[in-house]
Amino acid sequence: MTAEDVPPRRGRGRRPADEVRADILRTTGELLLSEGIADLTFDRVARLAGVSKTTLYKWWPSRGALALDGYFHAVEDTLAFPDTGDIRADLLSQLHAFVTLMTETAGGSALLQLIGEAQTDPELAAAYRALYSAERRRLAVERLTRAQEAGQLRSGVDVRVLIDQLWGSVYHRLLIPDEPVTREFATALVTNLLDGVAAS
Repeated sequence: MTAEDVPPRRGRGRRPADEVRADILRTTGELLLSEGIADLTFDRVARLAGVSKTTLYKWWPSRGALALDGYFHAVEDTLAFPDTGDIRADLLSQLHAFVTLMTETAGGSALLQLIGEAQTDPELAAAYRALYSAERRRLAVERLTRAQEAGQLRSGVDVRVLIDQLWGSVYHRLLIPDEPVTREFATALVTNLLDGVAAS
């Protein structure tokens, strides 16, 4: 056991469930962003968070479900969708933050590994949708809908398709790394989408 694997001392008495859950999610997220998923186990998370494995299994049926929930909570603030009133600036800010997270932290490879495992694990796929992708999509839909209502996007545009065009393109390069994922790439995606690519 390494020094960082020694859990902090707890006071006597039962802790509130929401505090316990928050400790578990914080511990899991910190491990994922610093080390990735390879050494993420229920034993290790339980030890670091000062809880029993039984407590973990009460809320998460598998390591993948725990990892996804911890990952979402770890990146929630980083990937919060800004609303400055300028949809171009907000898309750039969000996509740049996403690219940085996925390419400059261990969390990027951890998420990609979970996505890969979800292709053959129905329970993990369901957890991915429930604990991560559905919430990320909801935030993007809300922001793009507000931009549409403000007249910054055409009224007939399906904002869900816009989400797939932008974030789907980033995921494609991450999963099939023929081309690099960079801030410049993210900027080009937003520019092409908002300015169009047809010759005038």
